[in-house]
Amino acid sequence: MHTTTLAPRFTGKTVLVTGGGTGLGRAIALAFAAEGANVVVAGRRAAPLDETVALVEGAGGTAVALTADVSSGEEVRELVRATVERFGGLDIAVNNAGVFRGGGPVADLSREDWQTLLDINVTGVLLSLQAQVAHMRANGGGAIVNISSNLGAHLRIPGVAGYAVTKAAVSALTRAAALDHIAEGIRINAVSPGASDSEMSLLPGESEAERAERMKQQSPLGRISSGAEVAAAVLYLASDAAGSVVGTDLVVDGGSSA
Repeated sequence: MHTTTLAPRFTGKTVLVTGGGTGLGRAIALAFAAEGANVVVAGRRAAPLDETVALVEGAGGTAVALTADVSSGEEVRELVRATVERFGGLDIAVNNAGVFRGGGPVADLSREDWQTLLDINVTGVLLSLQAQVAHMRANGGGAIVNISSNLGAHLRIPGVAGYAVTKAAVSALTRAAALDHIAEGIRINAVSPGASDSEMSLLPGESEAERAERMKQQSPLGRISSGAEVAAAVLYLASDAAGSVVGTDLVVDGGSSA
C-alpha cells in the first residue's frame, strides 16, 4: 500500500523555544525539529537544555542550547542575537518559560512569590516579545506563540491566584501584541494548556499514577494532555496553514474550561 508522507512544514526555519529544557518546552522543541526546523532551546539551567539537544540530535534533528533568564532584557536580546548568529535568522519564537509559585489563598500569597511570578511569567514574555519582534520586523516578519494556561482567562480554581493572574496577563498581552504587529508581518498567538505531561501539573508529593487517577475525576476528557498534543497546537499556529490566525488563544485542556 502506498502511503503519502507530508513534506516537513518547517524545513529551513529557525525556531527559538524558551523554557526548552523540560516538559512542554522540550516536547515543542522535539516537534519542531522533527519537521525540519533548526531549534534553539533556552533556559536558565544548562543541563536540561543539553538533554533536550541530545534528544533532538538523537532523532536526527538540529538544535543548540543557550542559557538565558527571560526576566533580563539584556539576556533576552543576547539570546535573539546569538540565535540569528548561529542559524542566520529567527522565523518562529515560542515563549514557554514560566514558573508556578505560591499555591494558597490570595491573603497568604507572599510578595516574593508574587514578584517572581510577575518577573518570569509576564515581564519575561514581554521582554522576549520585544527582542523577537525587533528582529522580525526588520527581516520580513515571523510567527510567535506564547504559552499561557487555561488557568487565568479561561478557568479559575481556588489556591492559584498569583499564577492565574500572570497567565491571564499573557493571554491579554498576546492579543494586544498581535494587533500591534500584524501589519509588520508578525503573527502572534497563544496556546493555553490545561493539566499536561509536565511536572507543573503534579500536586506536591503526587506521583504520575496518582495524577492519572485524579484526572479521571477532574477532566472531562479523563486524562492529562500529552506534550505532543500541546506541541501540535503550537506547530499549527506557527505554520503557514494558520496564516490568517492572529491573536487567538487556543485552549488545549480536555474540556476543563469548556
